[in-house]
Amino acid sequence: MTRGTVLRAFELGLFAGGAALAAYCAIVLIGIERTRQMPVPPPPLTITQSLPAEAAPAPPPTPGTWIGRLEVPSVQMVATVLEGSDEATLRRAAGHLEDTPLPGQPGNIGIAGHRDTIFRPLRGVQVGDPLDLTTRDHVYHFRVAATKIVEPDEVSVLDPTSEPTLTLVTCYPFTFIGHAPRRFIVQARLVNEELRIAQASTPTSPRP
Repeated sequence: MTRGTVLRAFELGLFAGGAALAAYCAIVLIGIERTRQMPVPPPPLTITQSLPAEAAPAPPPTPGTWIGRLEVPSVQMVATVLEGSDEATLRRAAGHLEDTPLPGQPGNIGIAGHRDTIFRPLRGVQVGDPLDLTTRDHVYHFRVAATKIVEPDEVSVLDPTSEPTLTLVTCYPFTFIGHAPRRFIVQARLVNEELRIAQASTPTSPRP
């Protein structure tokens, strides 16, 4: 092979390599341009959801706060119920026992009253008698399930219950002179409840 033939072959090789390199560069540039023209997807949204804080339990009512109205129609008893069992409260009304649930809460609601004033009519109550406890927004209908006479230290009558219960506590005997030695208990079970709806009065137009 002559020197001219070798140079010619080398020249053709260089030409072919340059053409291949040019084609590769063209393909790369086309790919880059297509990539530029493609829509850029938006970044993923980060949603921060603040969880609601647990509602703090409502503070207990202060002593003397109005709790409701207690009615036992069978013995014609109507009594205001205030918060607390101190002597000042019980001189004015029946008292909701502080460590027991409030009306509308699950468990055993305890209410105390004096045997010679507020709760005196309870001496005639019978099992099966209806009993209503009215609060600002509900009327709770109970029915007397049991009456019993217990010693003063028998506090189990106020133990928590699995069903809504109302327990009335007063001293016994009703006619005893001085500090009565025992306690008379009335326990009632919730039958149903209803929501009180305040009806707004419609103003009337003055007559001409």
